[in-house]
Amino acid sequence: MSDNQNDGPREDRYMNNAEFRDKYAIDINVDPYTLPLETLDPCHPSLFEHDKLWPYFERLRKEDPVHLTPDSMFGPYWSVTKYHDIMHVDTHHDIFSSDINQGGIRMGGRPIENPEEQNAMFHLPMFIMQDPPVHDQQRAVVAPSFTPKRLQELKELIRERAAKILDDLPRNEEFNWVRKVSVELTGQMLATIFGVPQEDRHKLIHWSDTVENIGNPEVFETPEQGFQELWKCFEYFDAVWKERQAMSEPGDDLISTLVHGESTKDMPPNEFLGNMLLLIVGGNDTTRNSITGGVLALNQNPDQYQKLQANHHLVPKMVPEIIRWQSPVAHMCRTAVKPTELGGKQISPGDKVVMWYISGNRDEEVIENANQFIIDRPNPRQHLSFGFGIHRCVGNRLGEMQLNVLWEEIMKRFDKVEVVGDPTYLKSNFIHGITDLPVMIHD
Repeated sequence: MSDNQNDGPREDRYMNNAEFRDKYAIDINVDPYTLPLETLDPCHPSLFEHDKLWPYFERLRKEDPVHLTPDSMFGPYWSVTKYHDIMHVDTHHDIFSSDINQGGIRMGGRPIENPEEQNAMFHLPMFIMQDPPVHDQQRAVVAPSFTPKRLQELKELIRERAAKILDDLPRNEEFNWVRKVSVELTGQMLATIFGVPQEDRHKLIHWSDTVENIGNPEVFETPEQGFQELWKCFEYFDAVWKERQAMSEPGDDLISTLVHGESTKDMPPNEFLGNMLLLIVGGNDTTRNSITGGVLALNQNPDQYQKLQANHHLVPKMVPEIIRWQSPVAHMCRTAVKPTELGGKQISPGDKVVMWYISGNRDEEVIENANQFIIDRPNPRQHLSFGFGIHRCVGNRLGEMQLNVLWEEIMKRFDKVEVVGDPTYLKSNFIHGITDLPVMIHD
């Protein structure tokens, strides 16, 4: 495969080509402080799968906050690891582009040399991978679905569903919190927001998982198989779209909103699919991994669990701390479109710049005791997990609301959700995910 975006992300060669895989193999047990600084490459998915990423970013924050990796499985890239540098990149979209034609928002993307000849299967535009004015026009269509008024309308429904999920959990036996709780609640809410039958929520979760597993040979033999699976998502929502178009009165669900939006009603198939996947992943992966990450963090920090047990009113402060601590989106990429300086380094047009939110959220020069999980921080919303600038997460308040309501209901019912085994992490440097968390609830 070439580095061209038309042939899929470069990472797919790592997963599916033995020679490429061997070239970029990594020993996850090596202490990164023993390596020459210029060789540090924190992007390897195995570091995230085995929870070995933290000392890499710790060293880069201390010694080289804007760090060039000249060669990696994803190509050359700059790591931006400190809070204020990340904010600078995120808030200067005129210098650092998100456009999919420049390479998009995640590692592996490369500029498209001939957009007219692009392969639609691999090229999925979405408004988060657009620069103004297209980005602003399409985001404006989606934003009304996440207004405070709309969220308040959803709040009691979230509470009702969270209560039923928790009441149906097994007692005194081990189960996977991710599947029984995190996935279930977010899947139900996605189905509601899209206005599709609840029994189809499992399809939404499957397509969300597929996005992160396209390059994983344990799931798909080839990336093409993964994209074929995603095209089923297009076929499903294309039918929903046509149904909403035929309605005499537009509904208040997100698909109806897109159907009637001036800048979204005529999207080509690959752009429609791209935006649907953006909304599915944004509404599922981030919230569900924060739900799971919170249970894990409290168990790893029993003094904080005791604080919560003693004072349930700490939930509203705890929720943003969980989101900071988990950092469910580990990175976002940008591509420089003009010469600039960042952290004393010269960035050239075409350079890939990676904002490591997961690192900036542990920057102790900005966040006091950043490497500690503290559920009663005085300023818990000081974190990078939702991004900044024009691309700040449009559904951030809905995610926070789901966590708030769920933890209120948990604390009404259970003294403790006990983690009884090791978590299993997603093999991804983009979504900082947990696929399995064995827990037990005692009577």
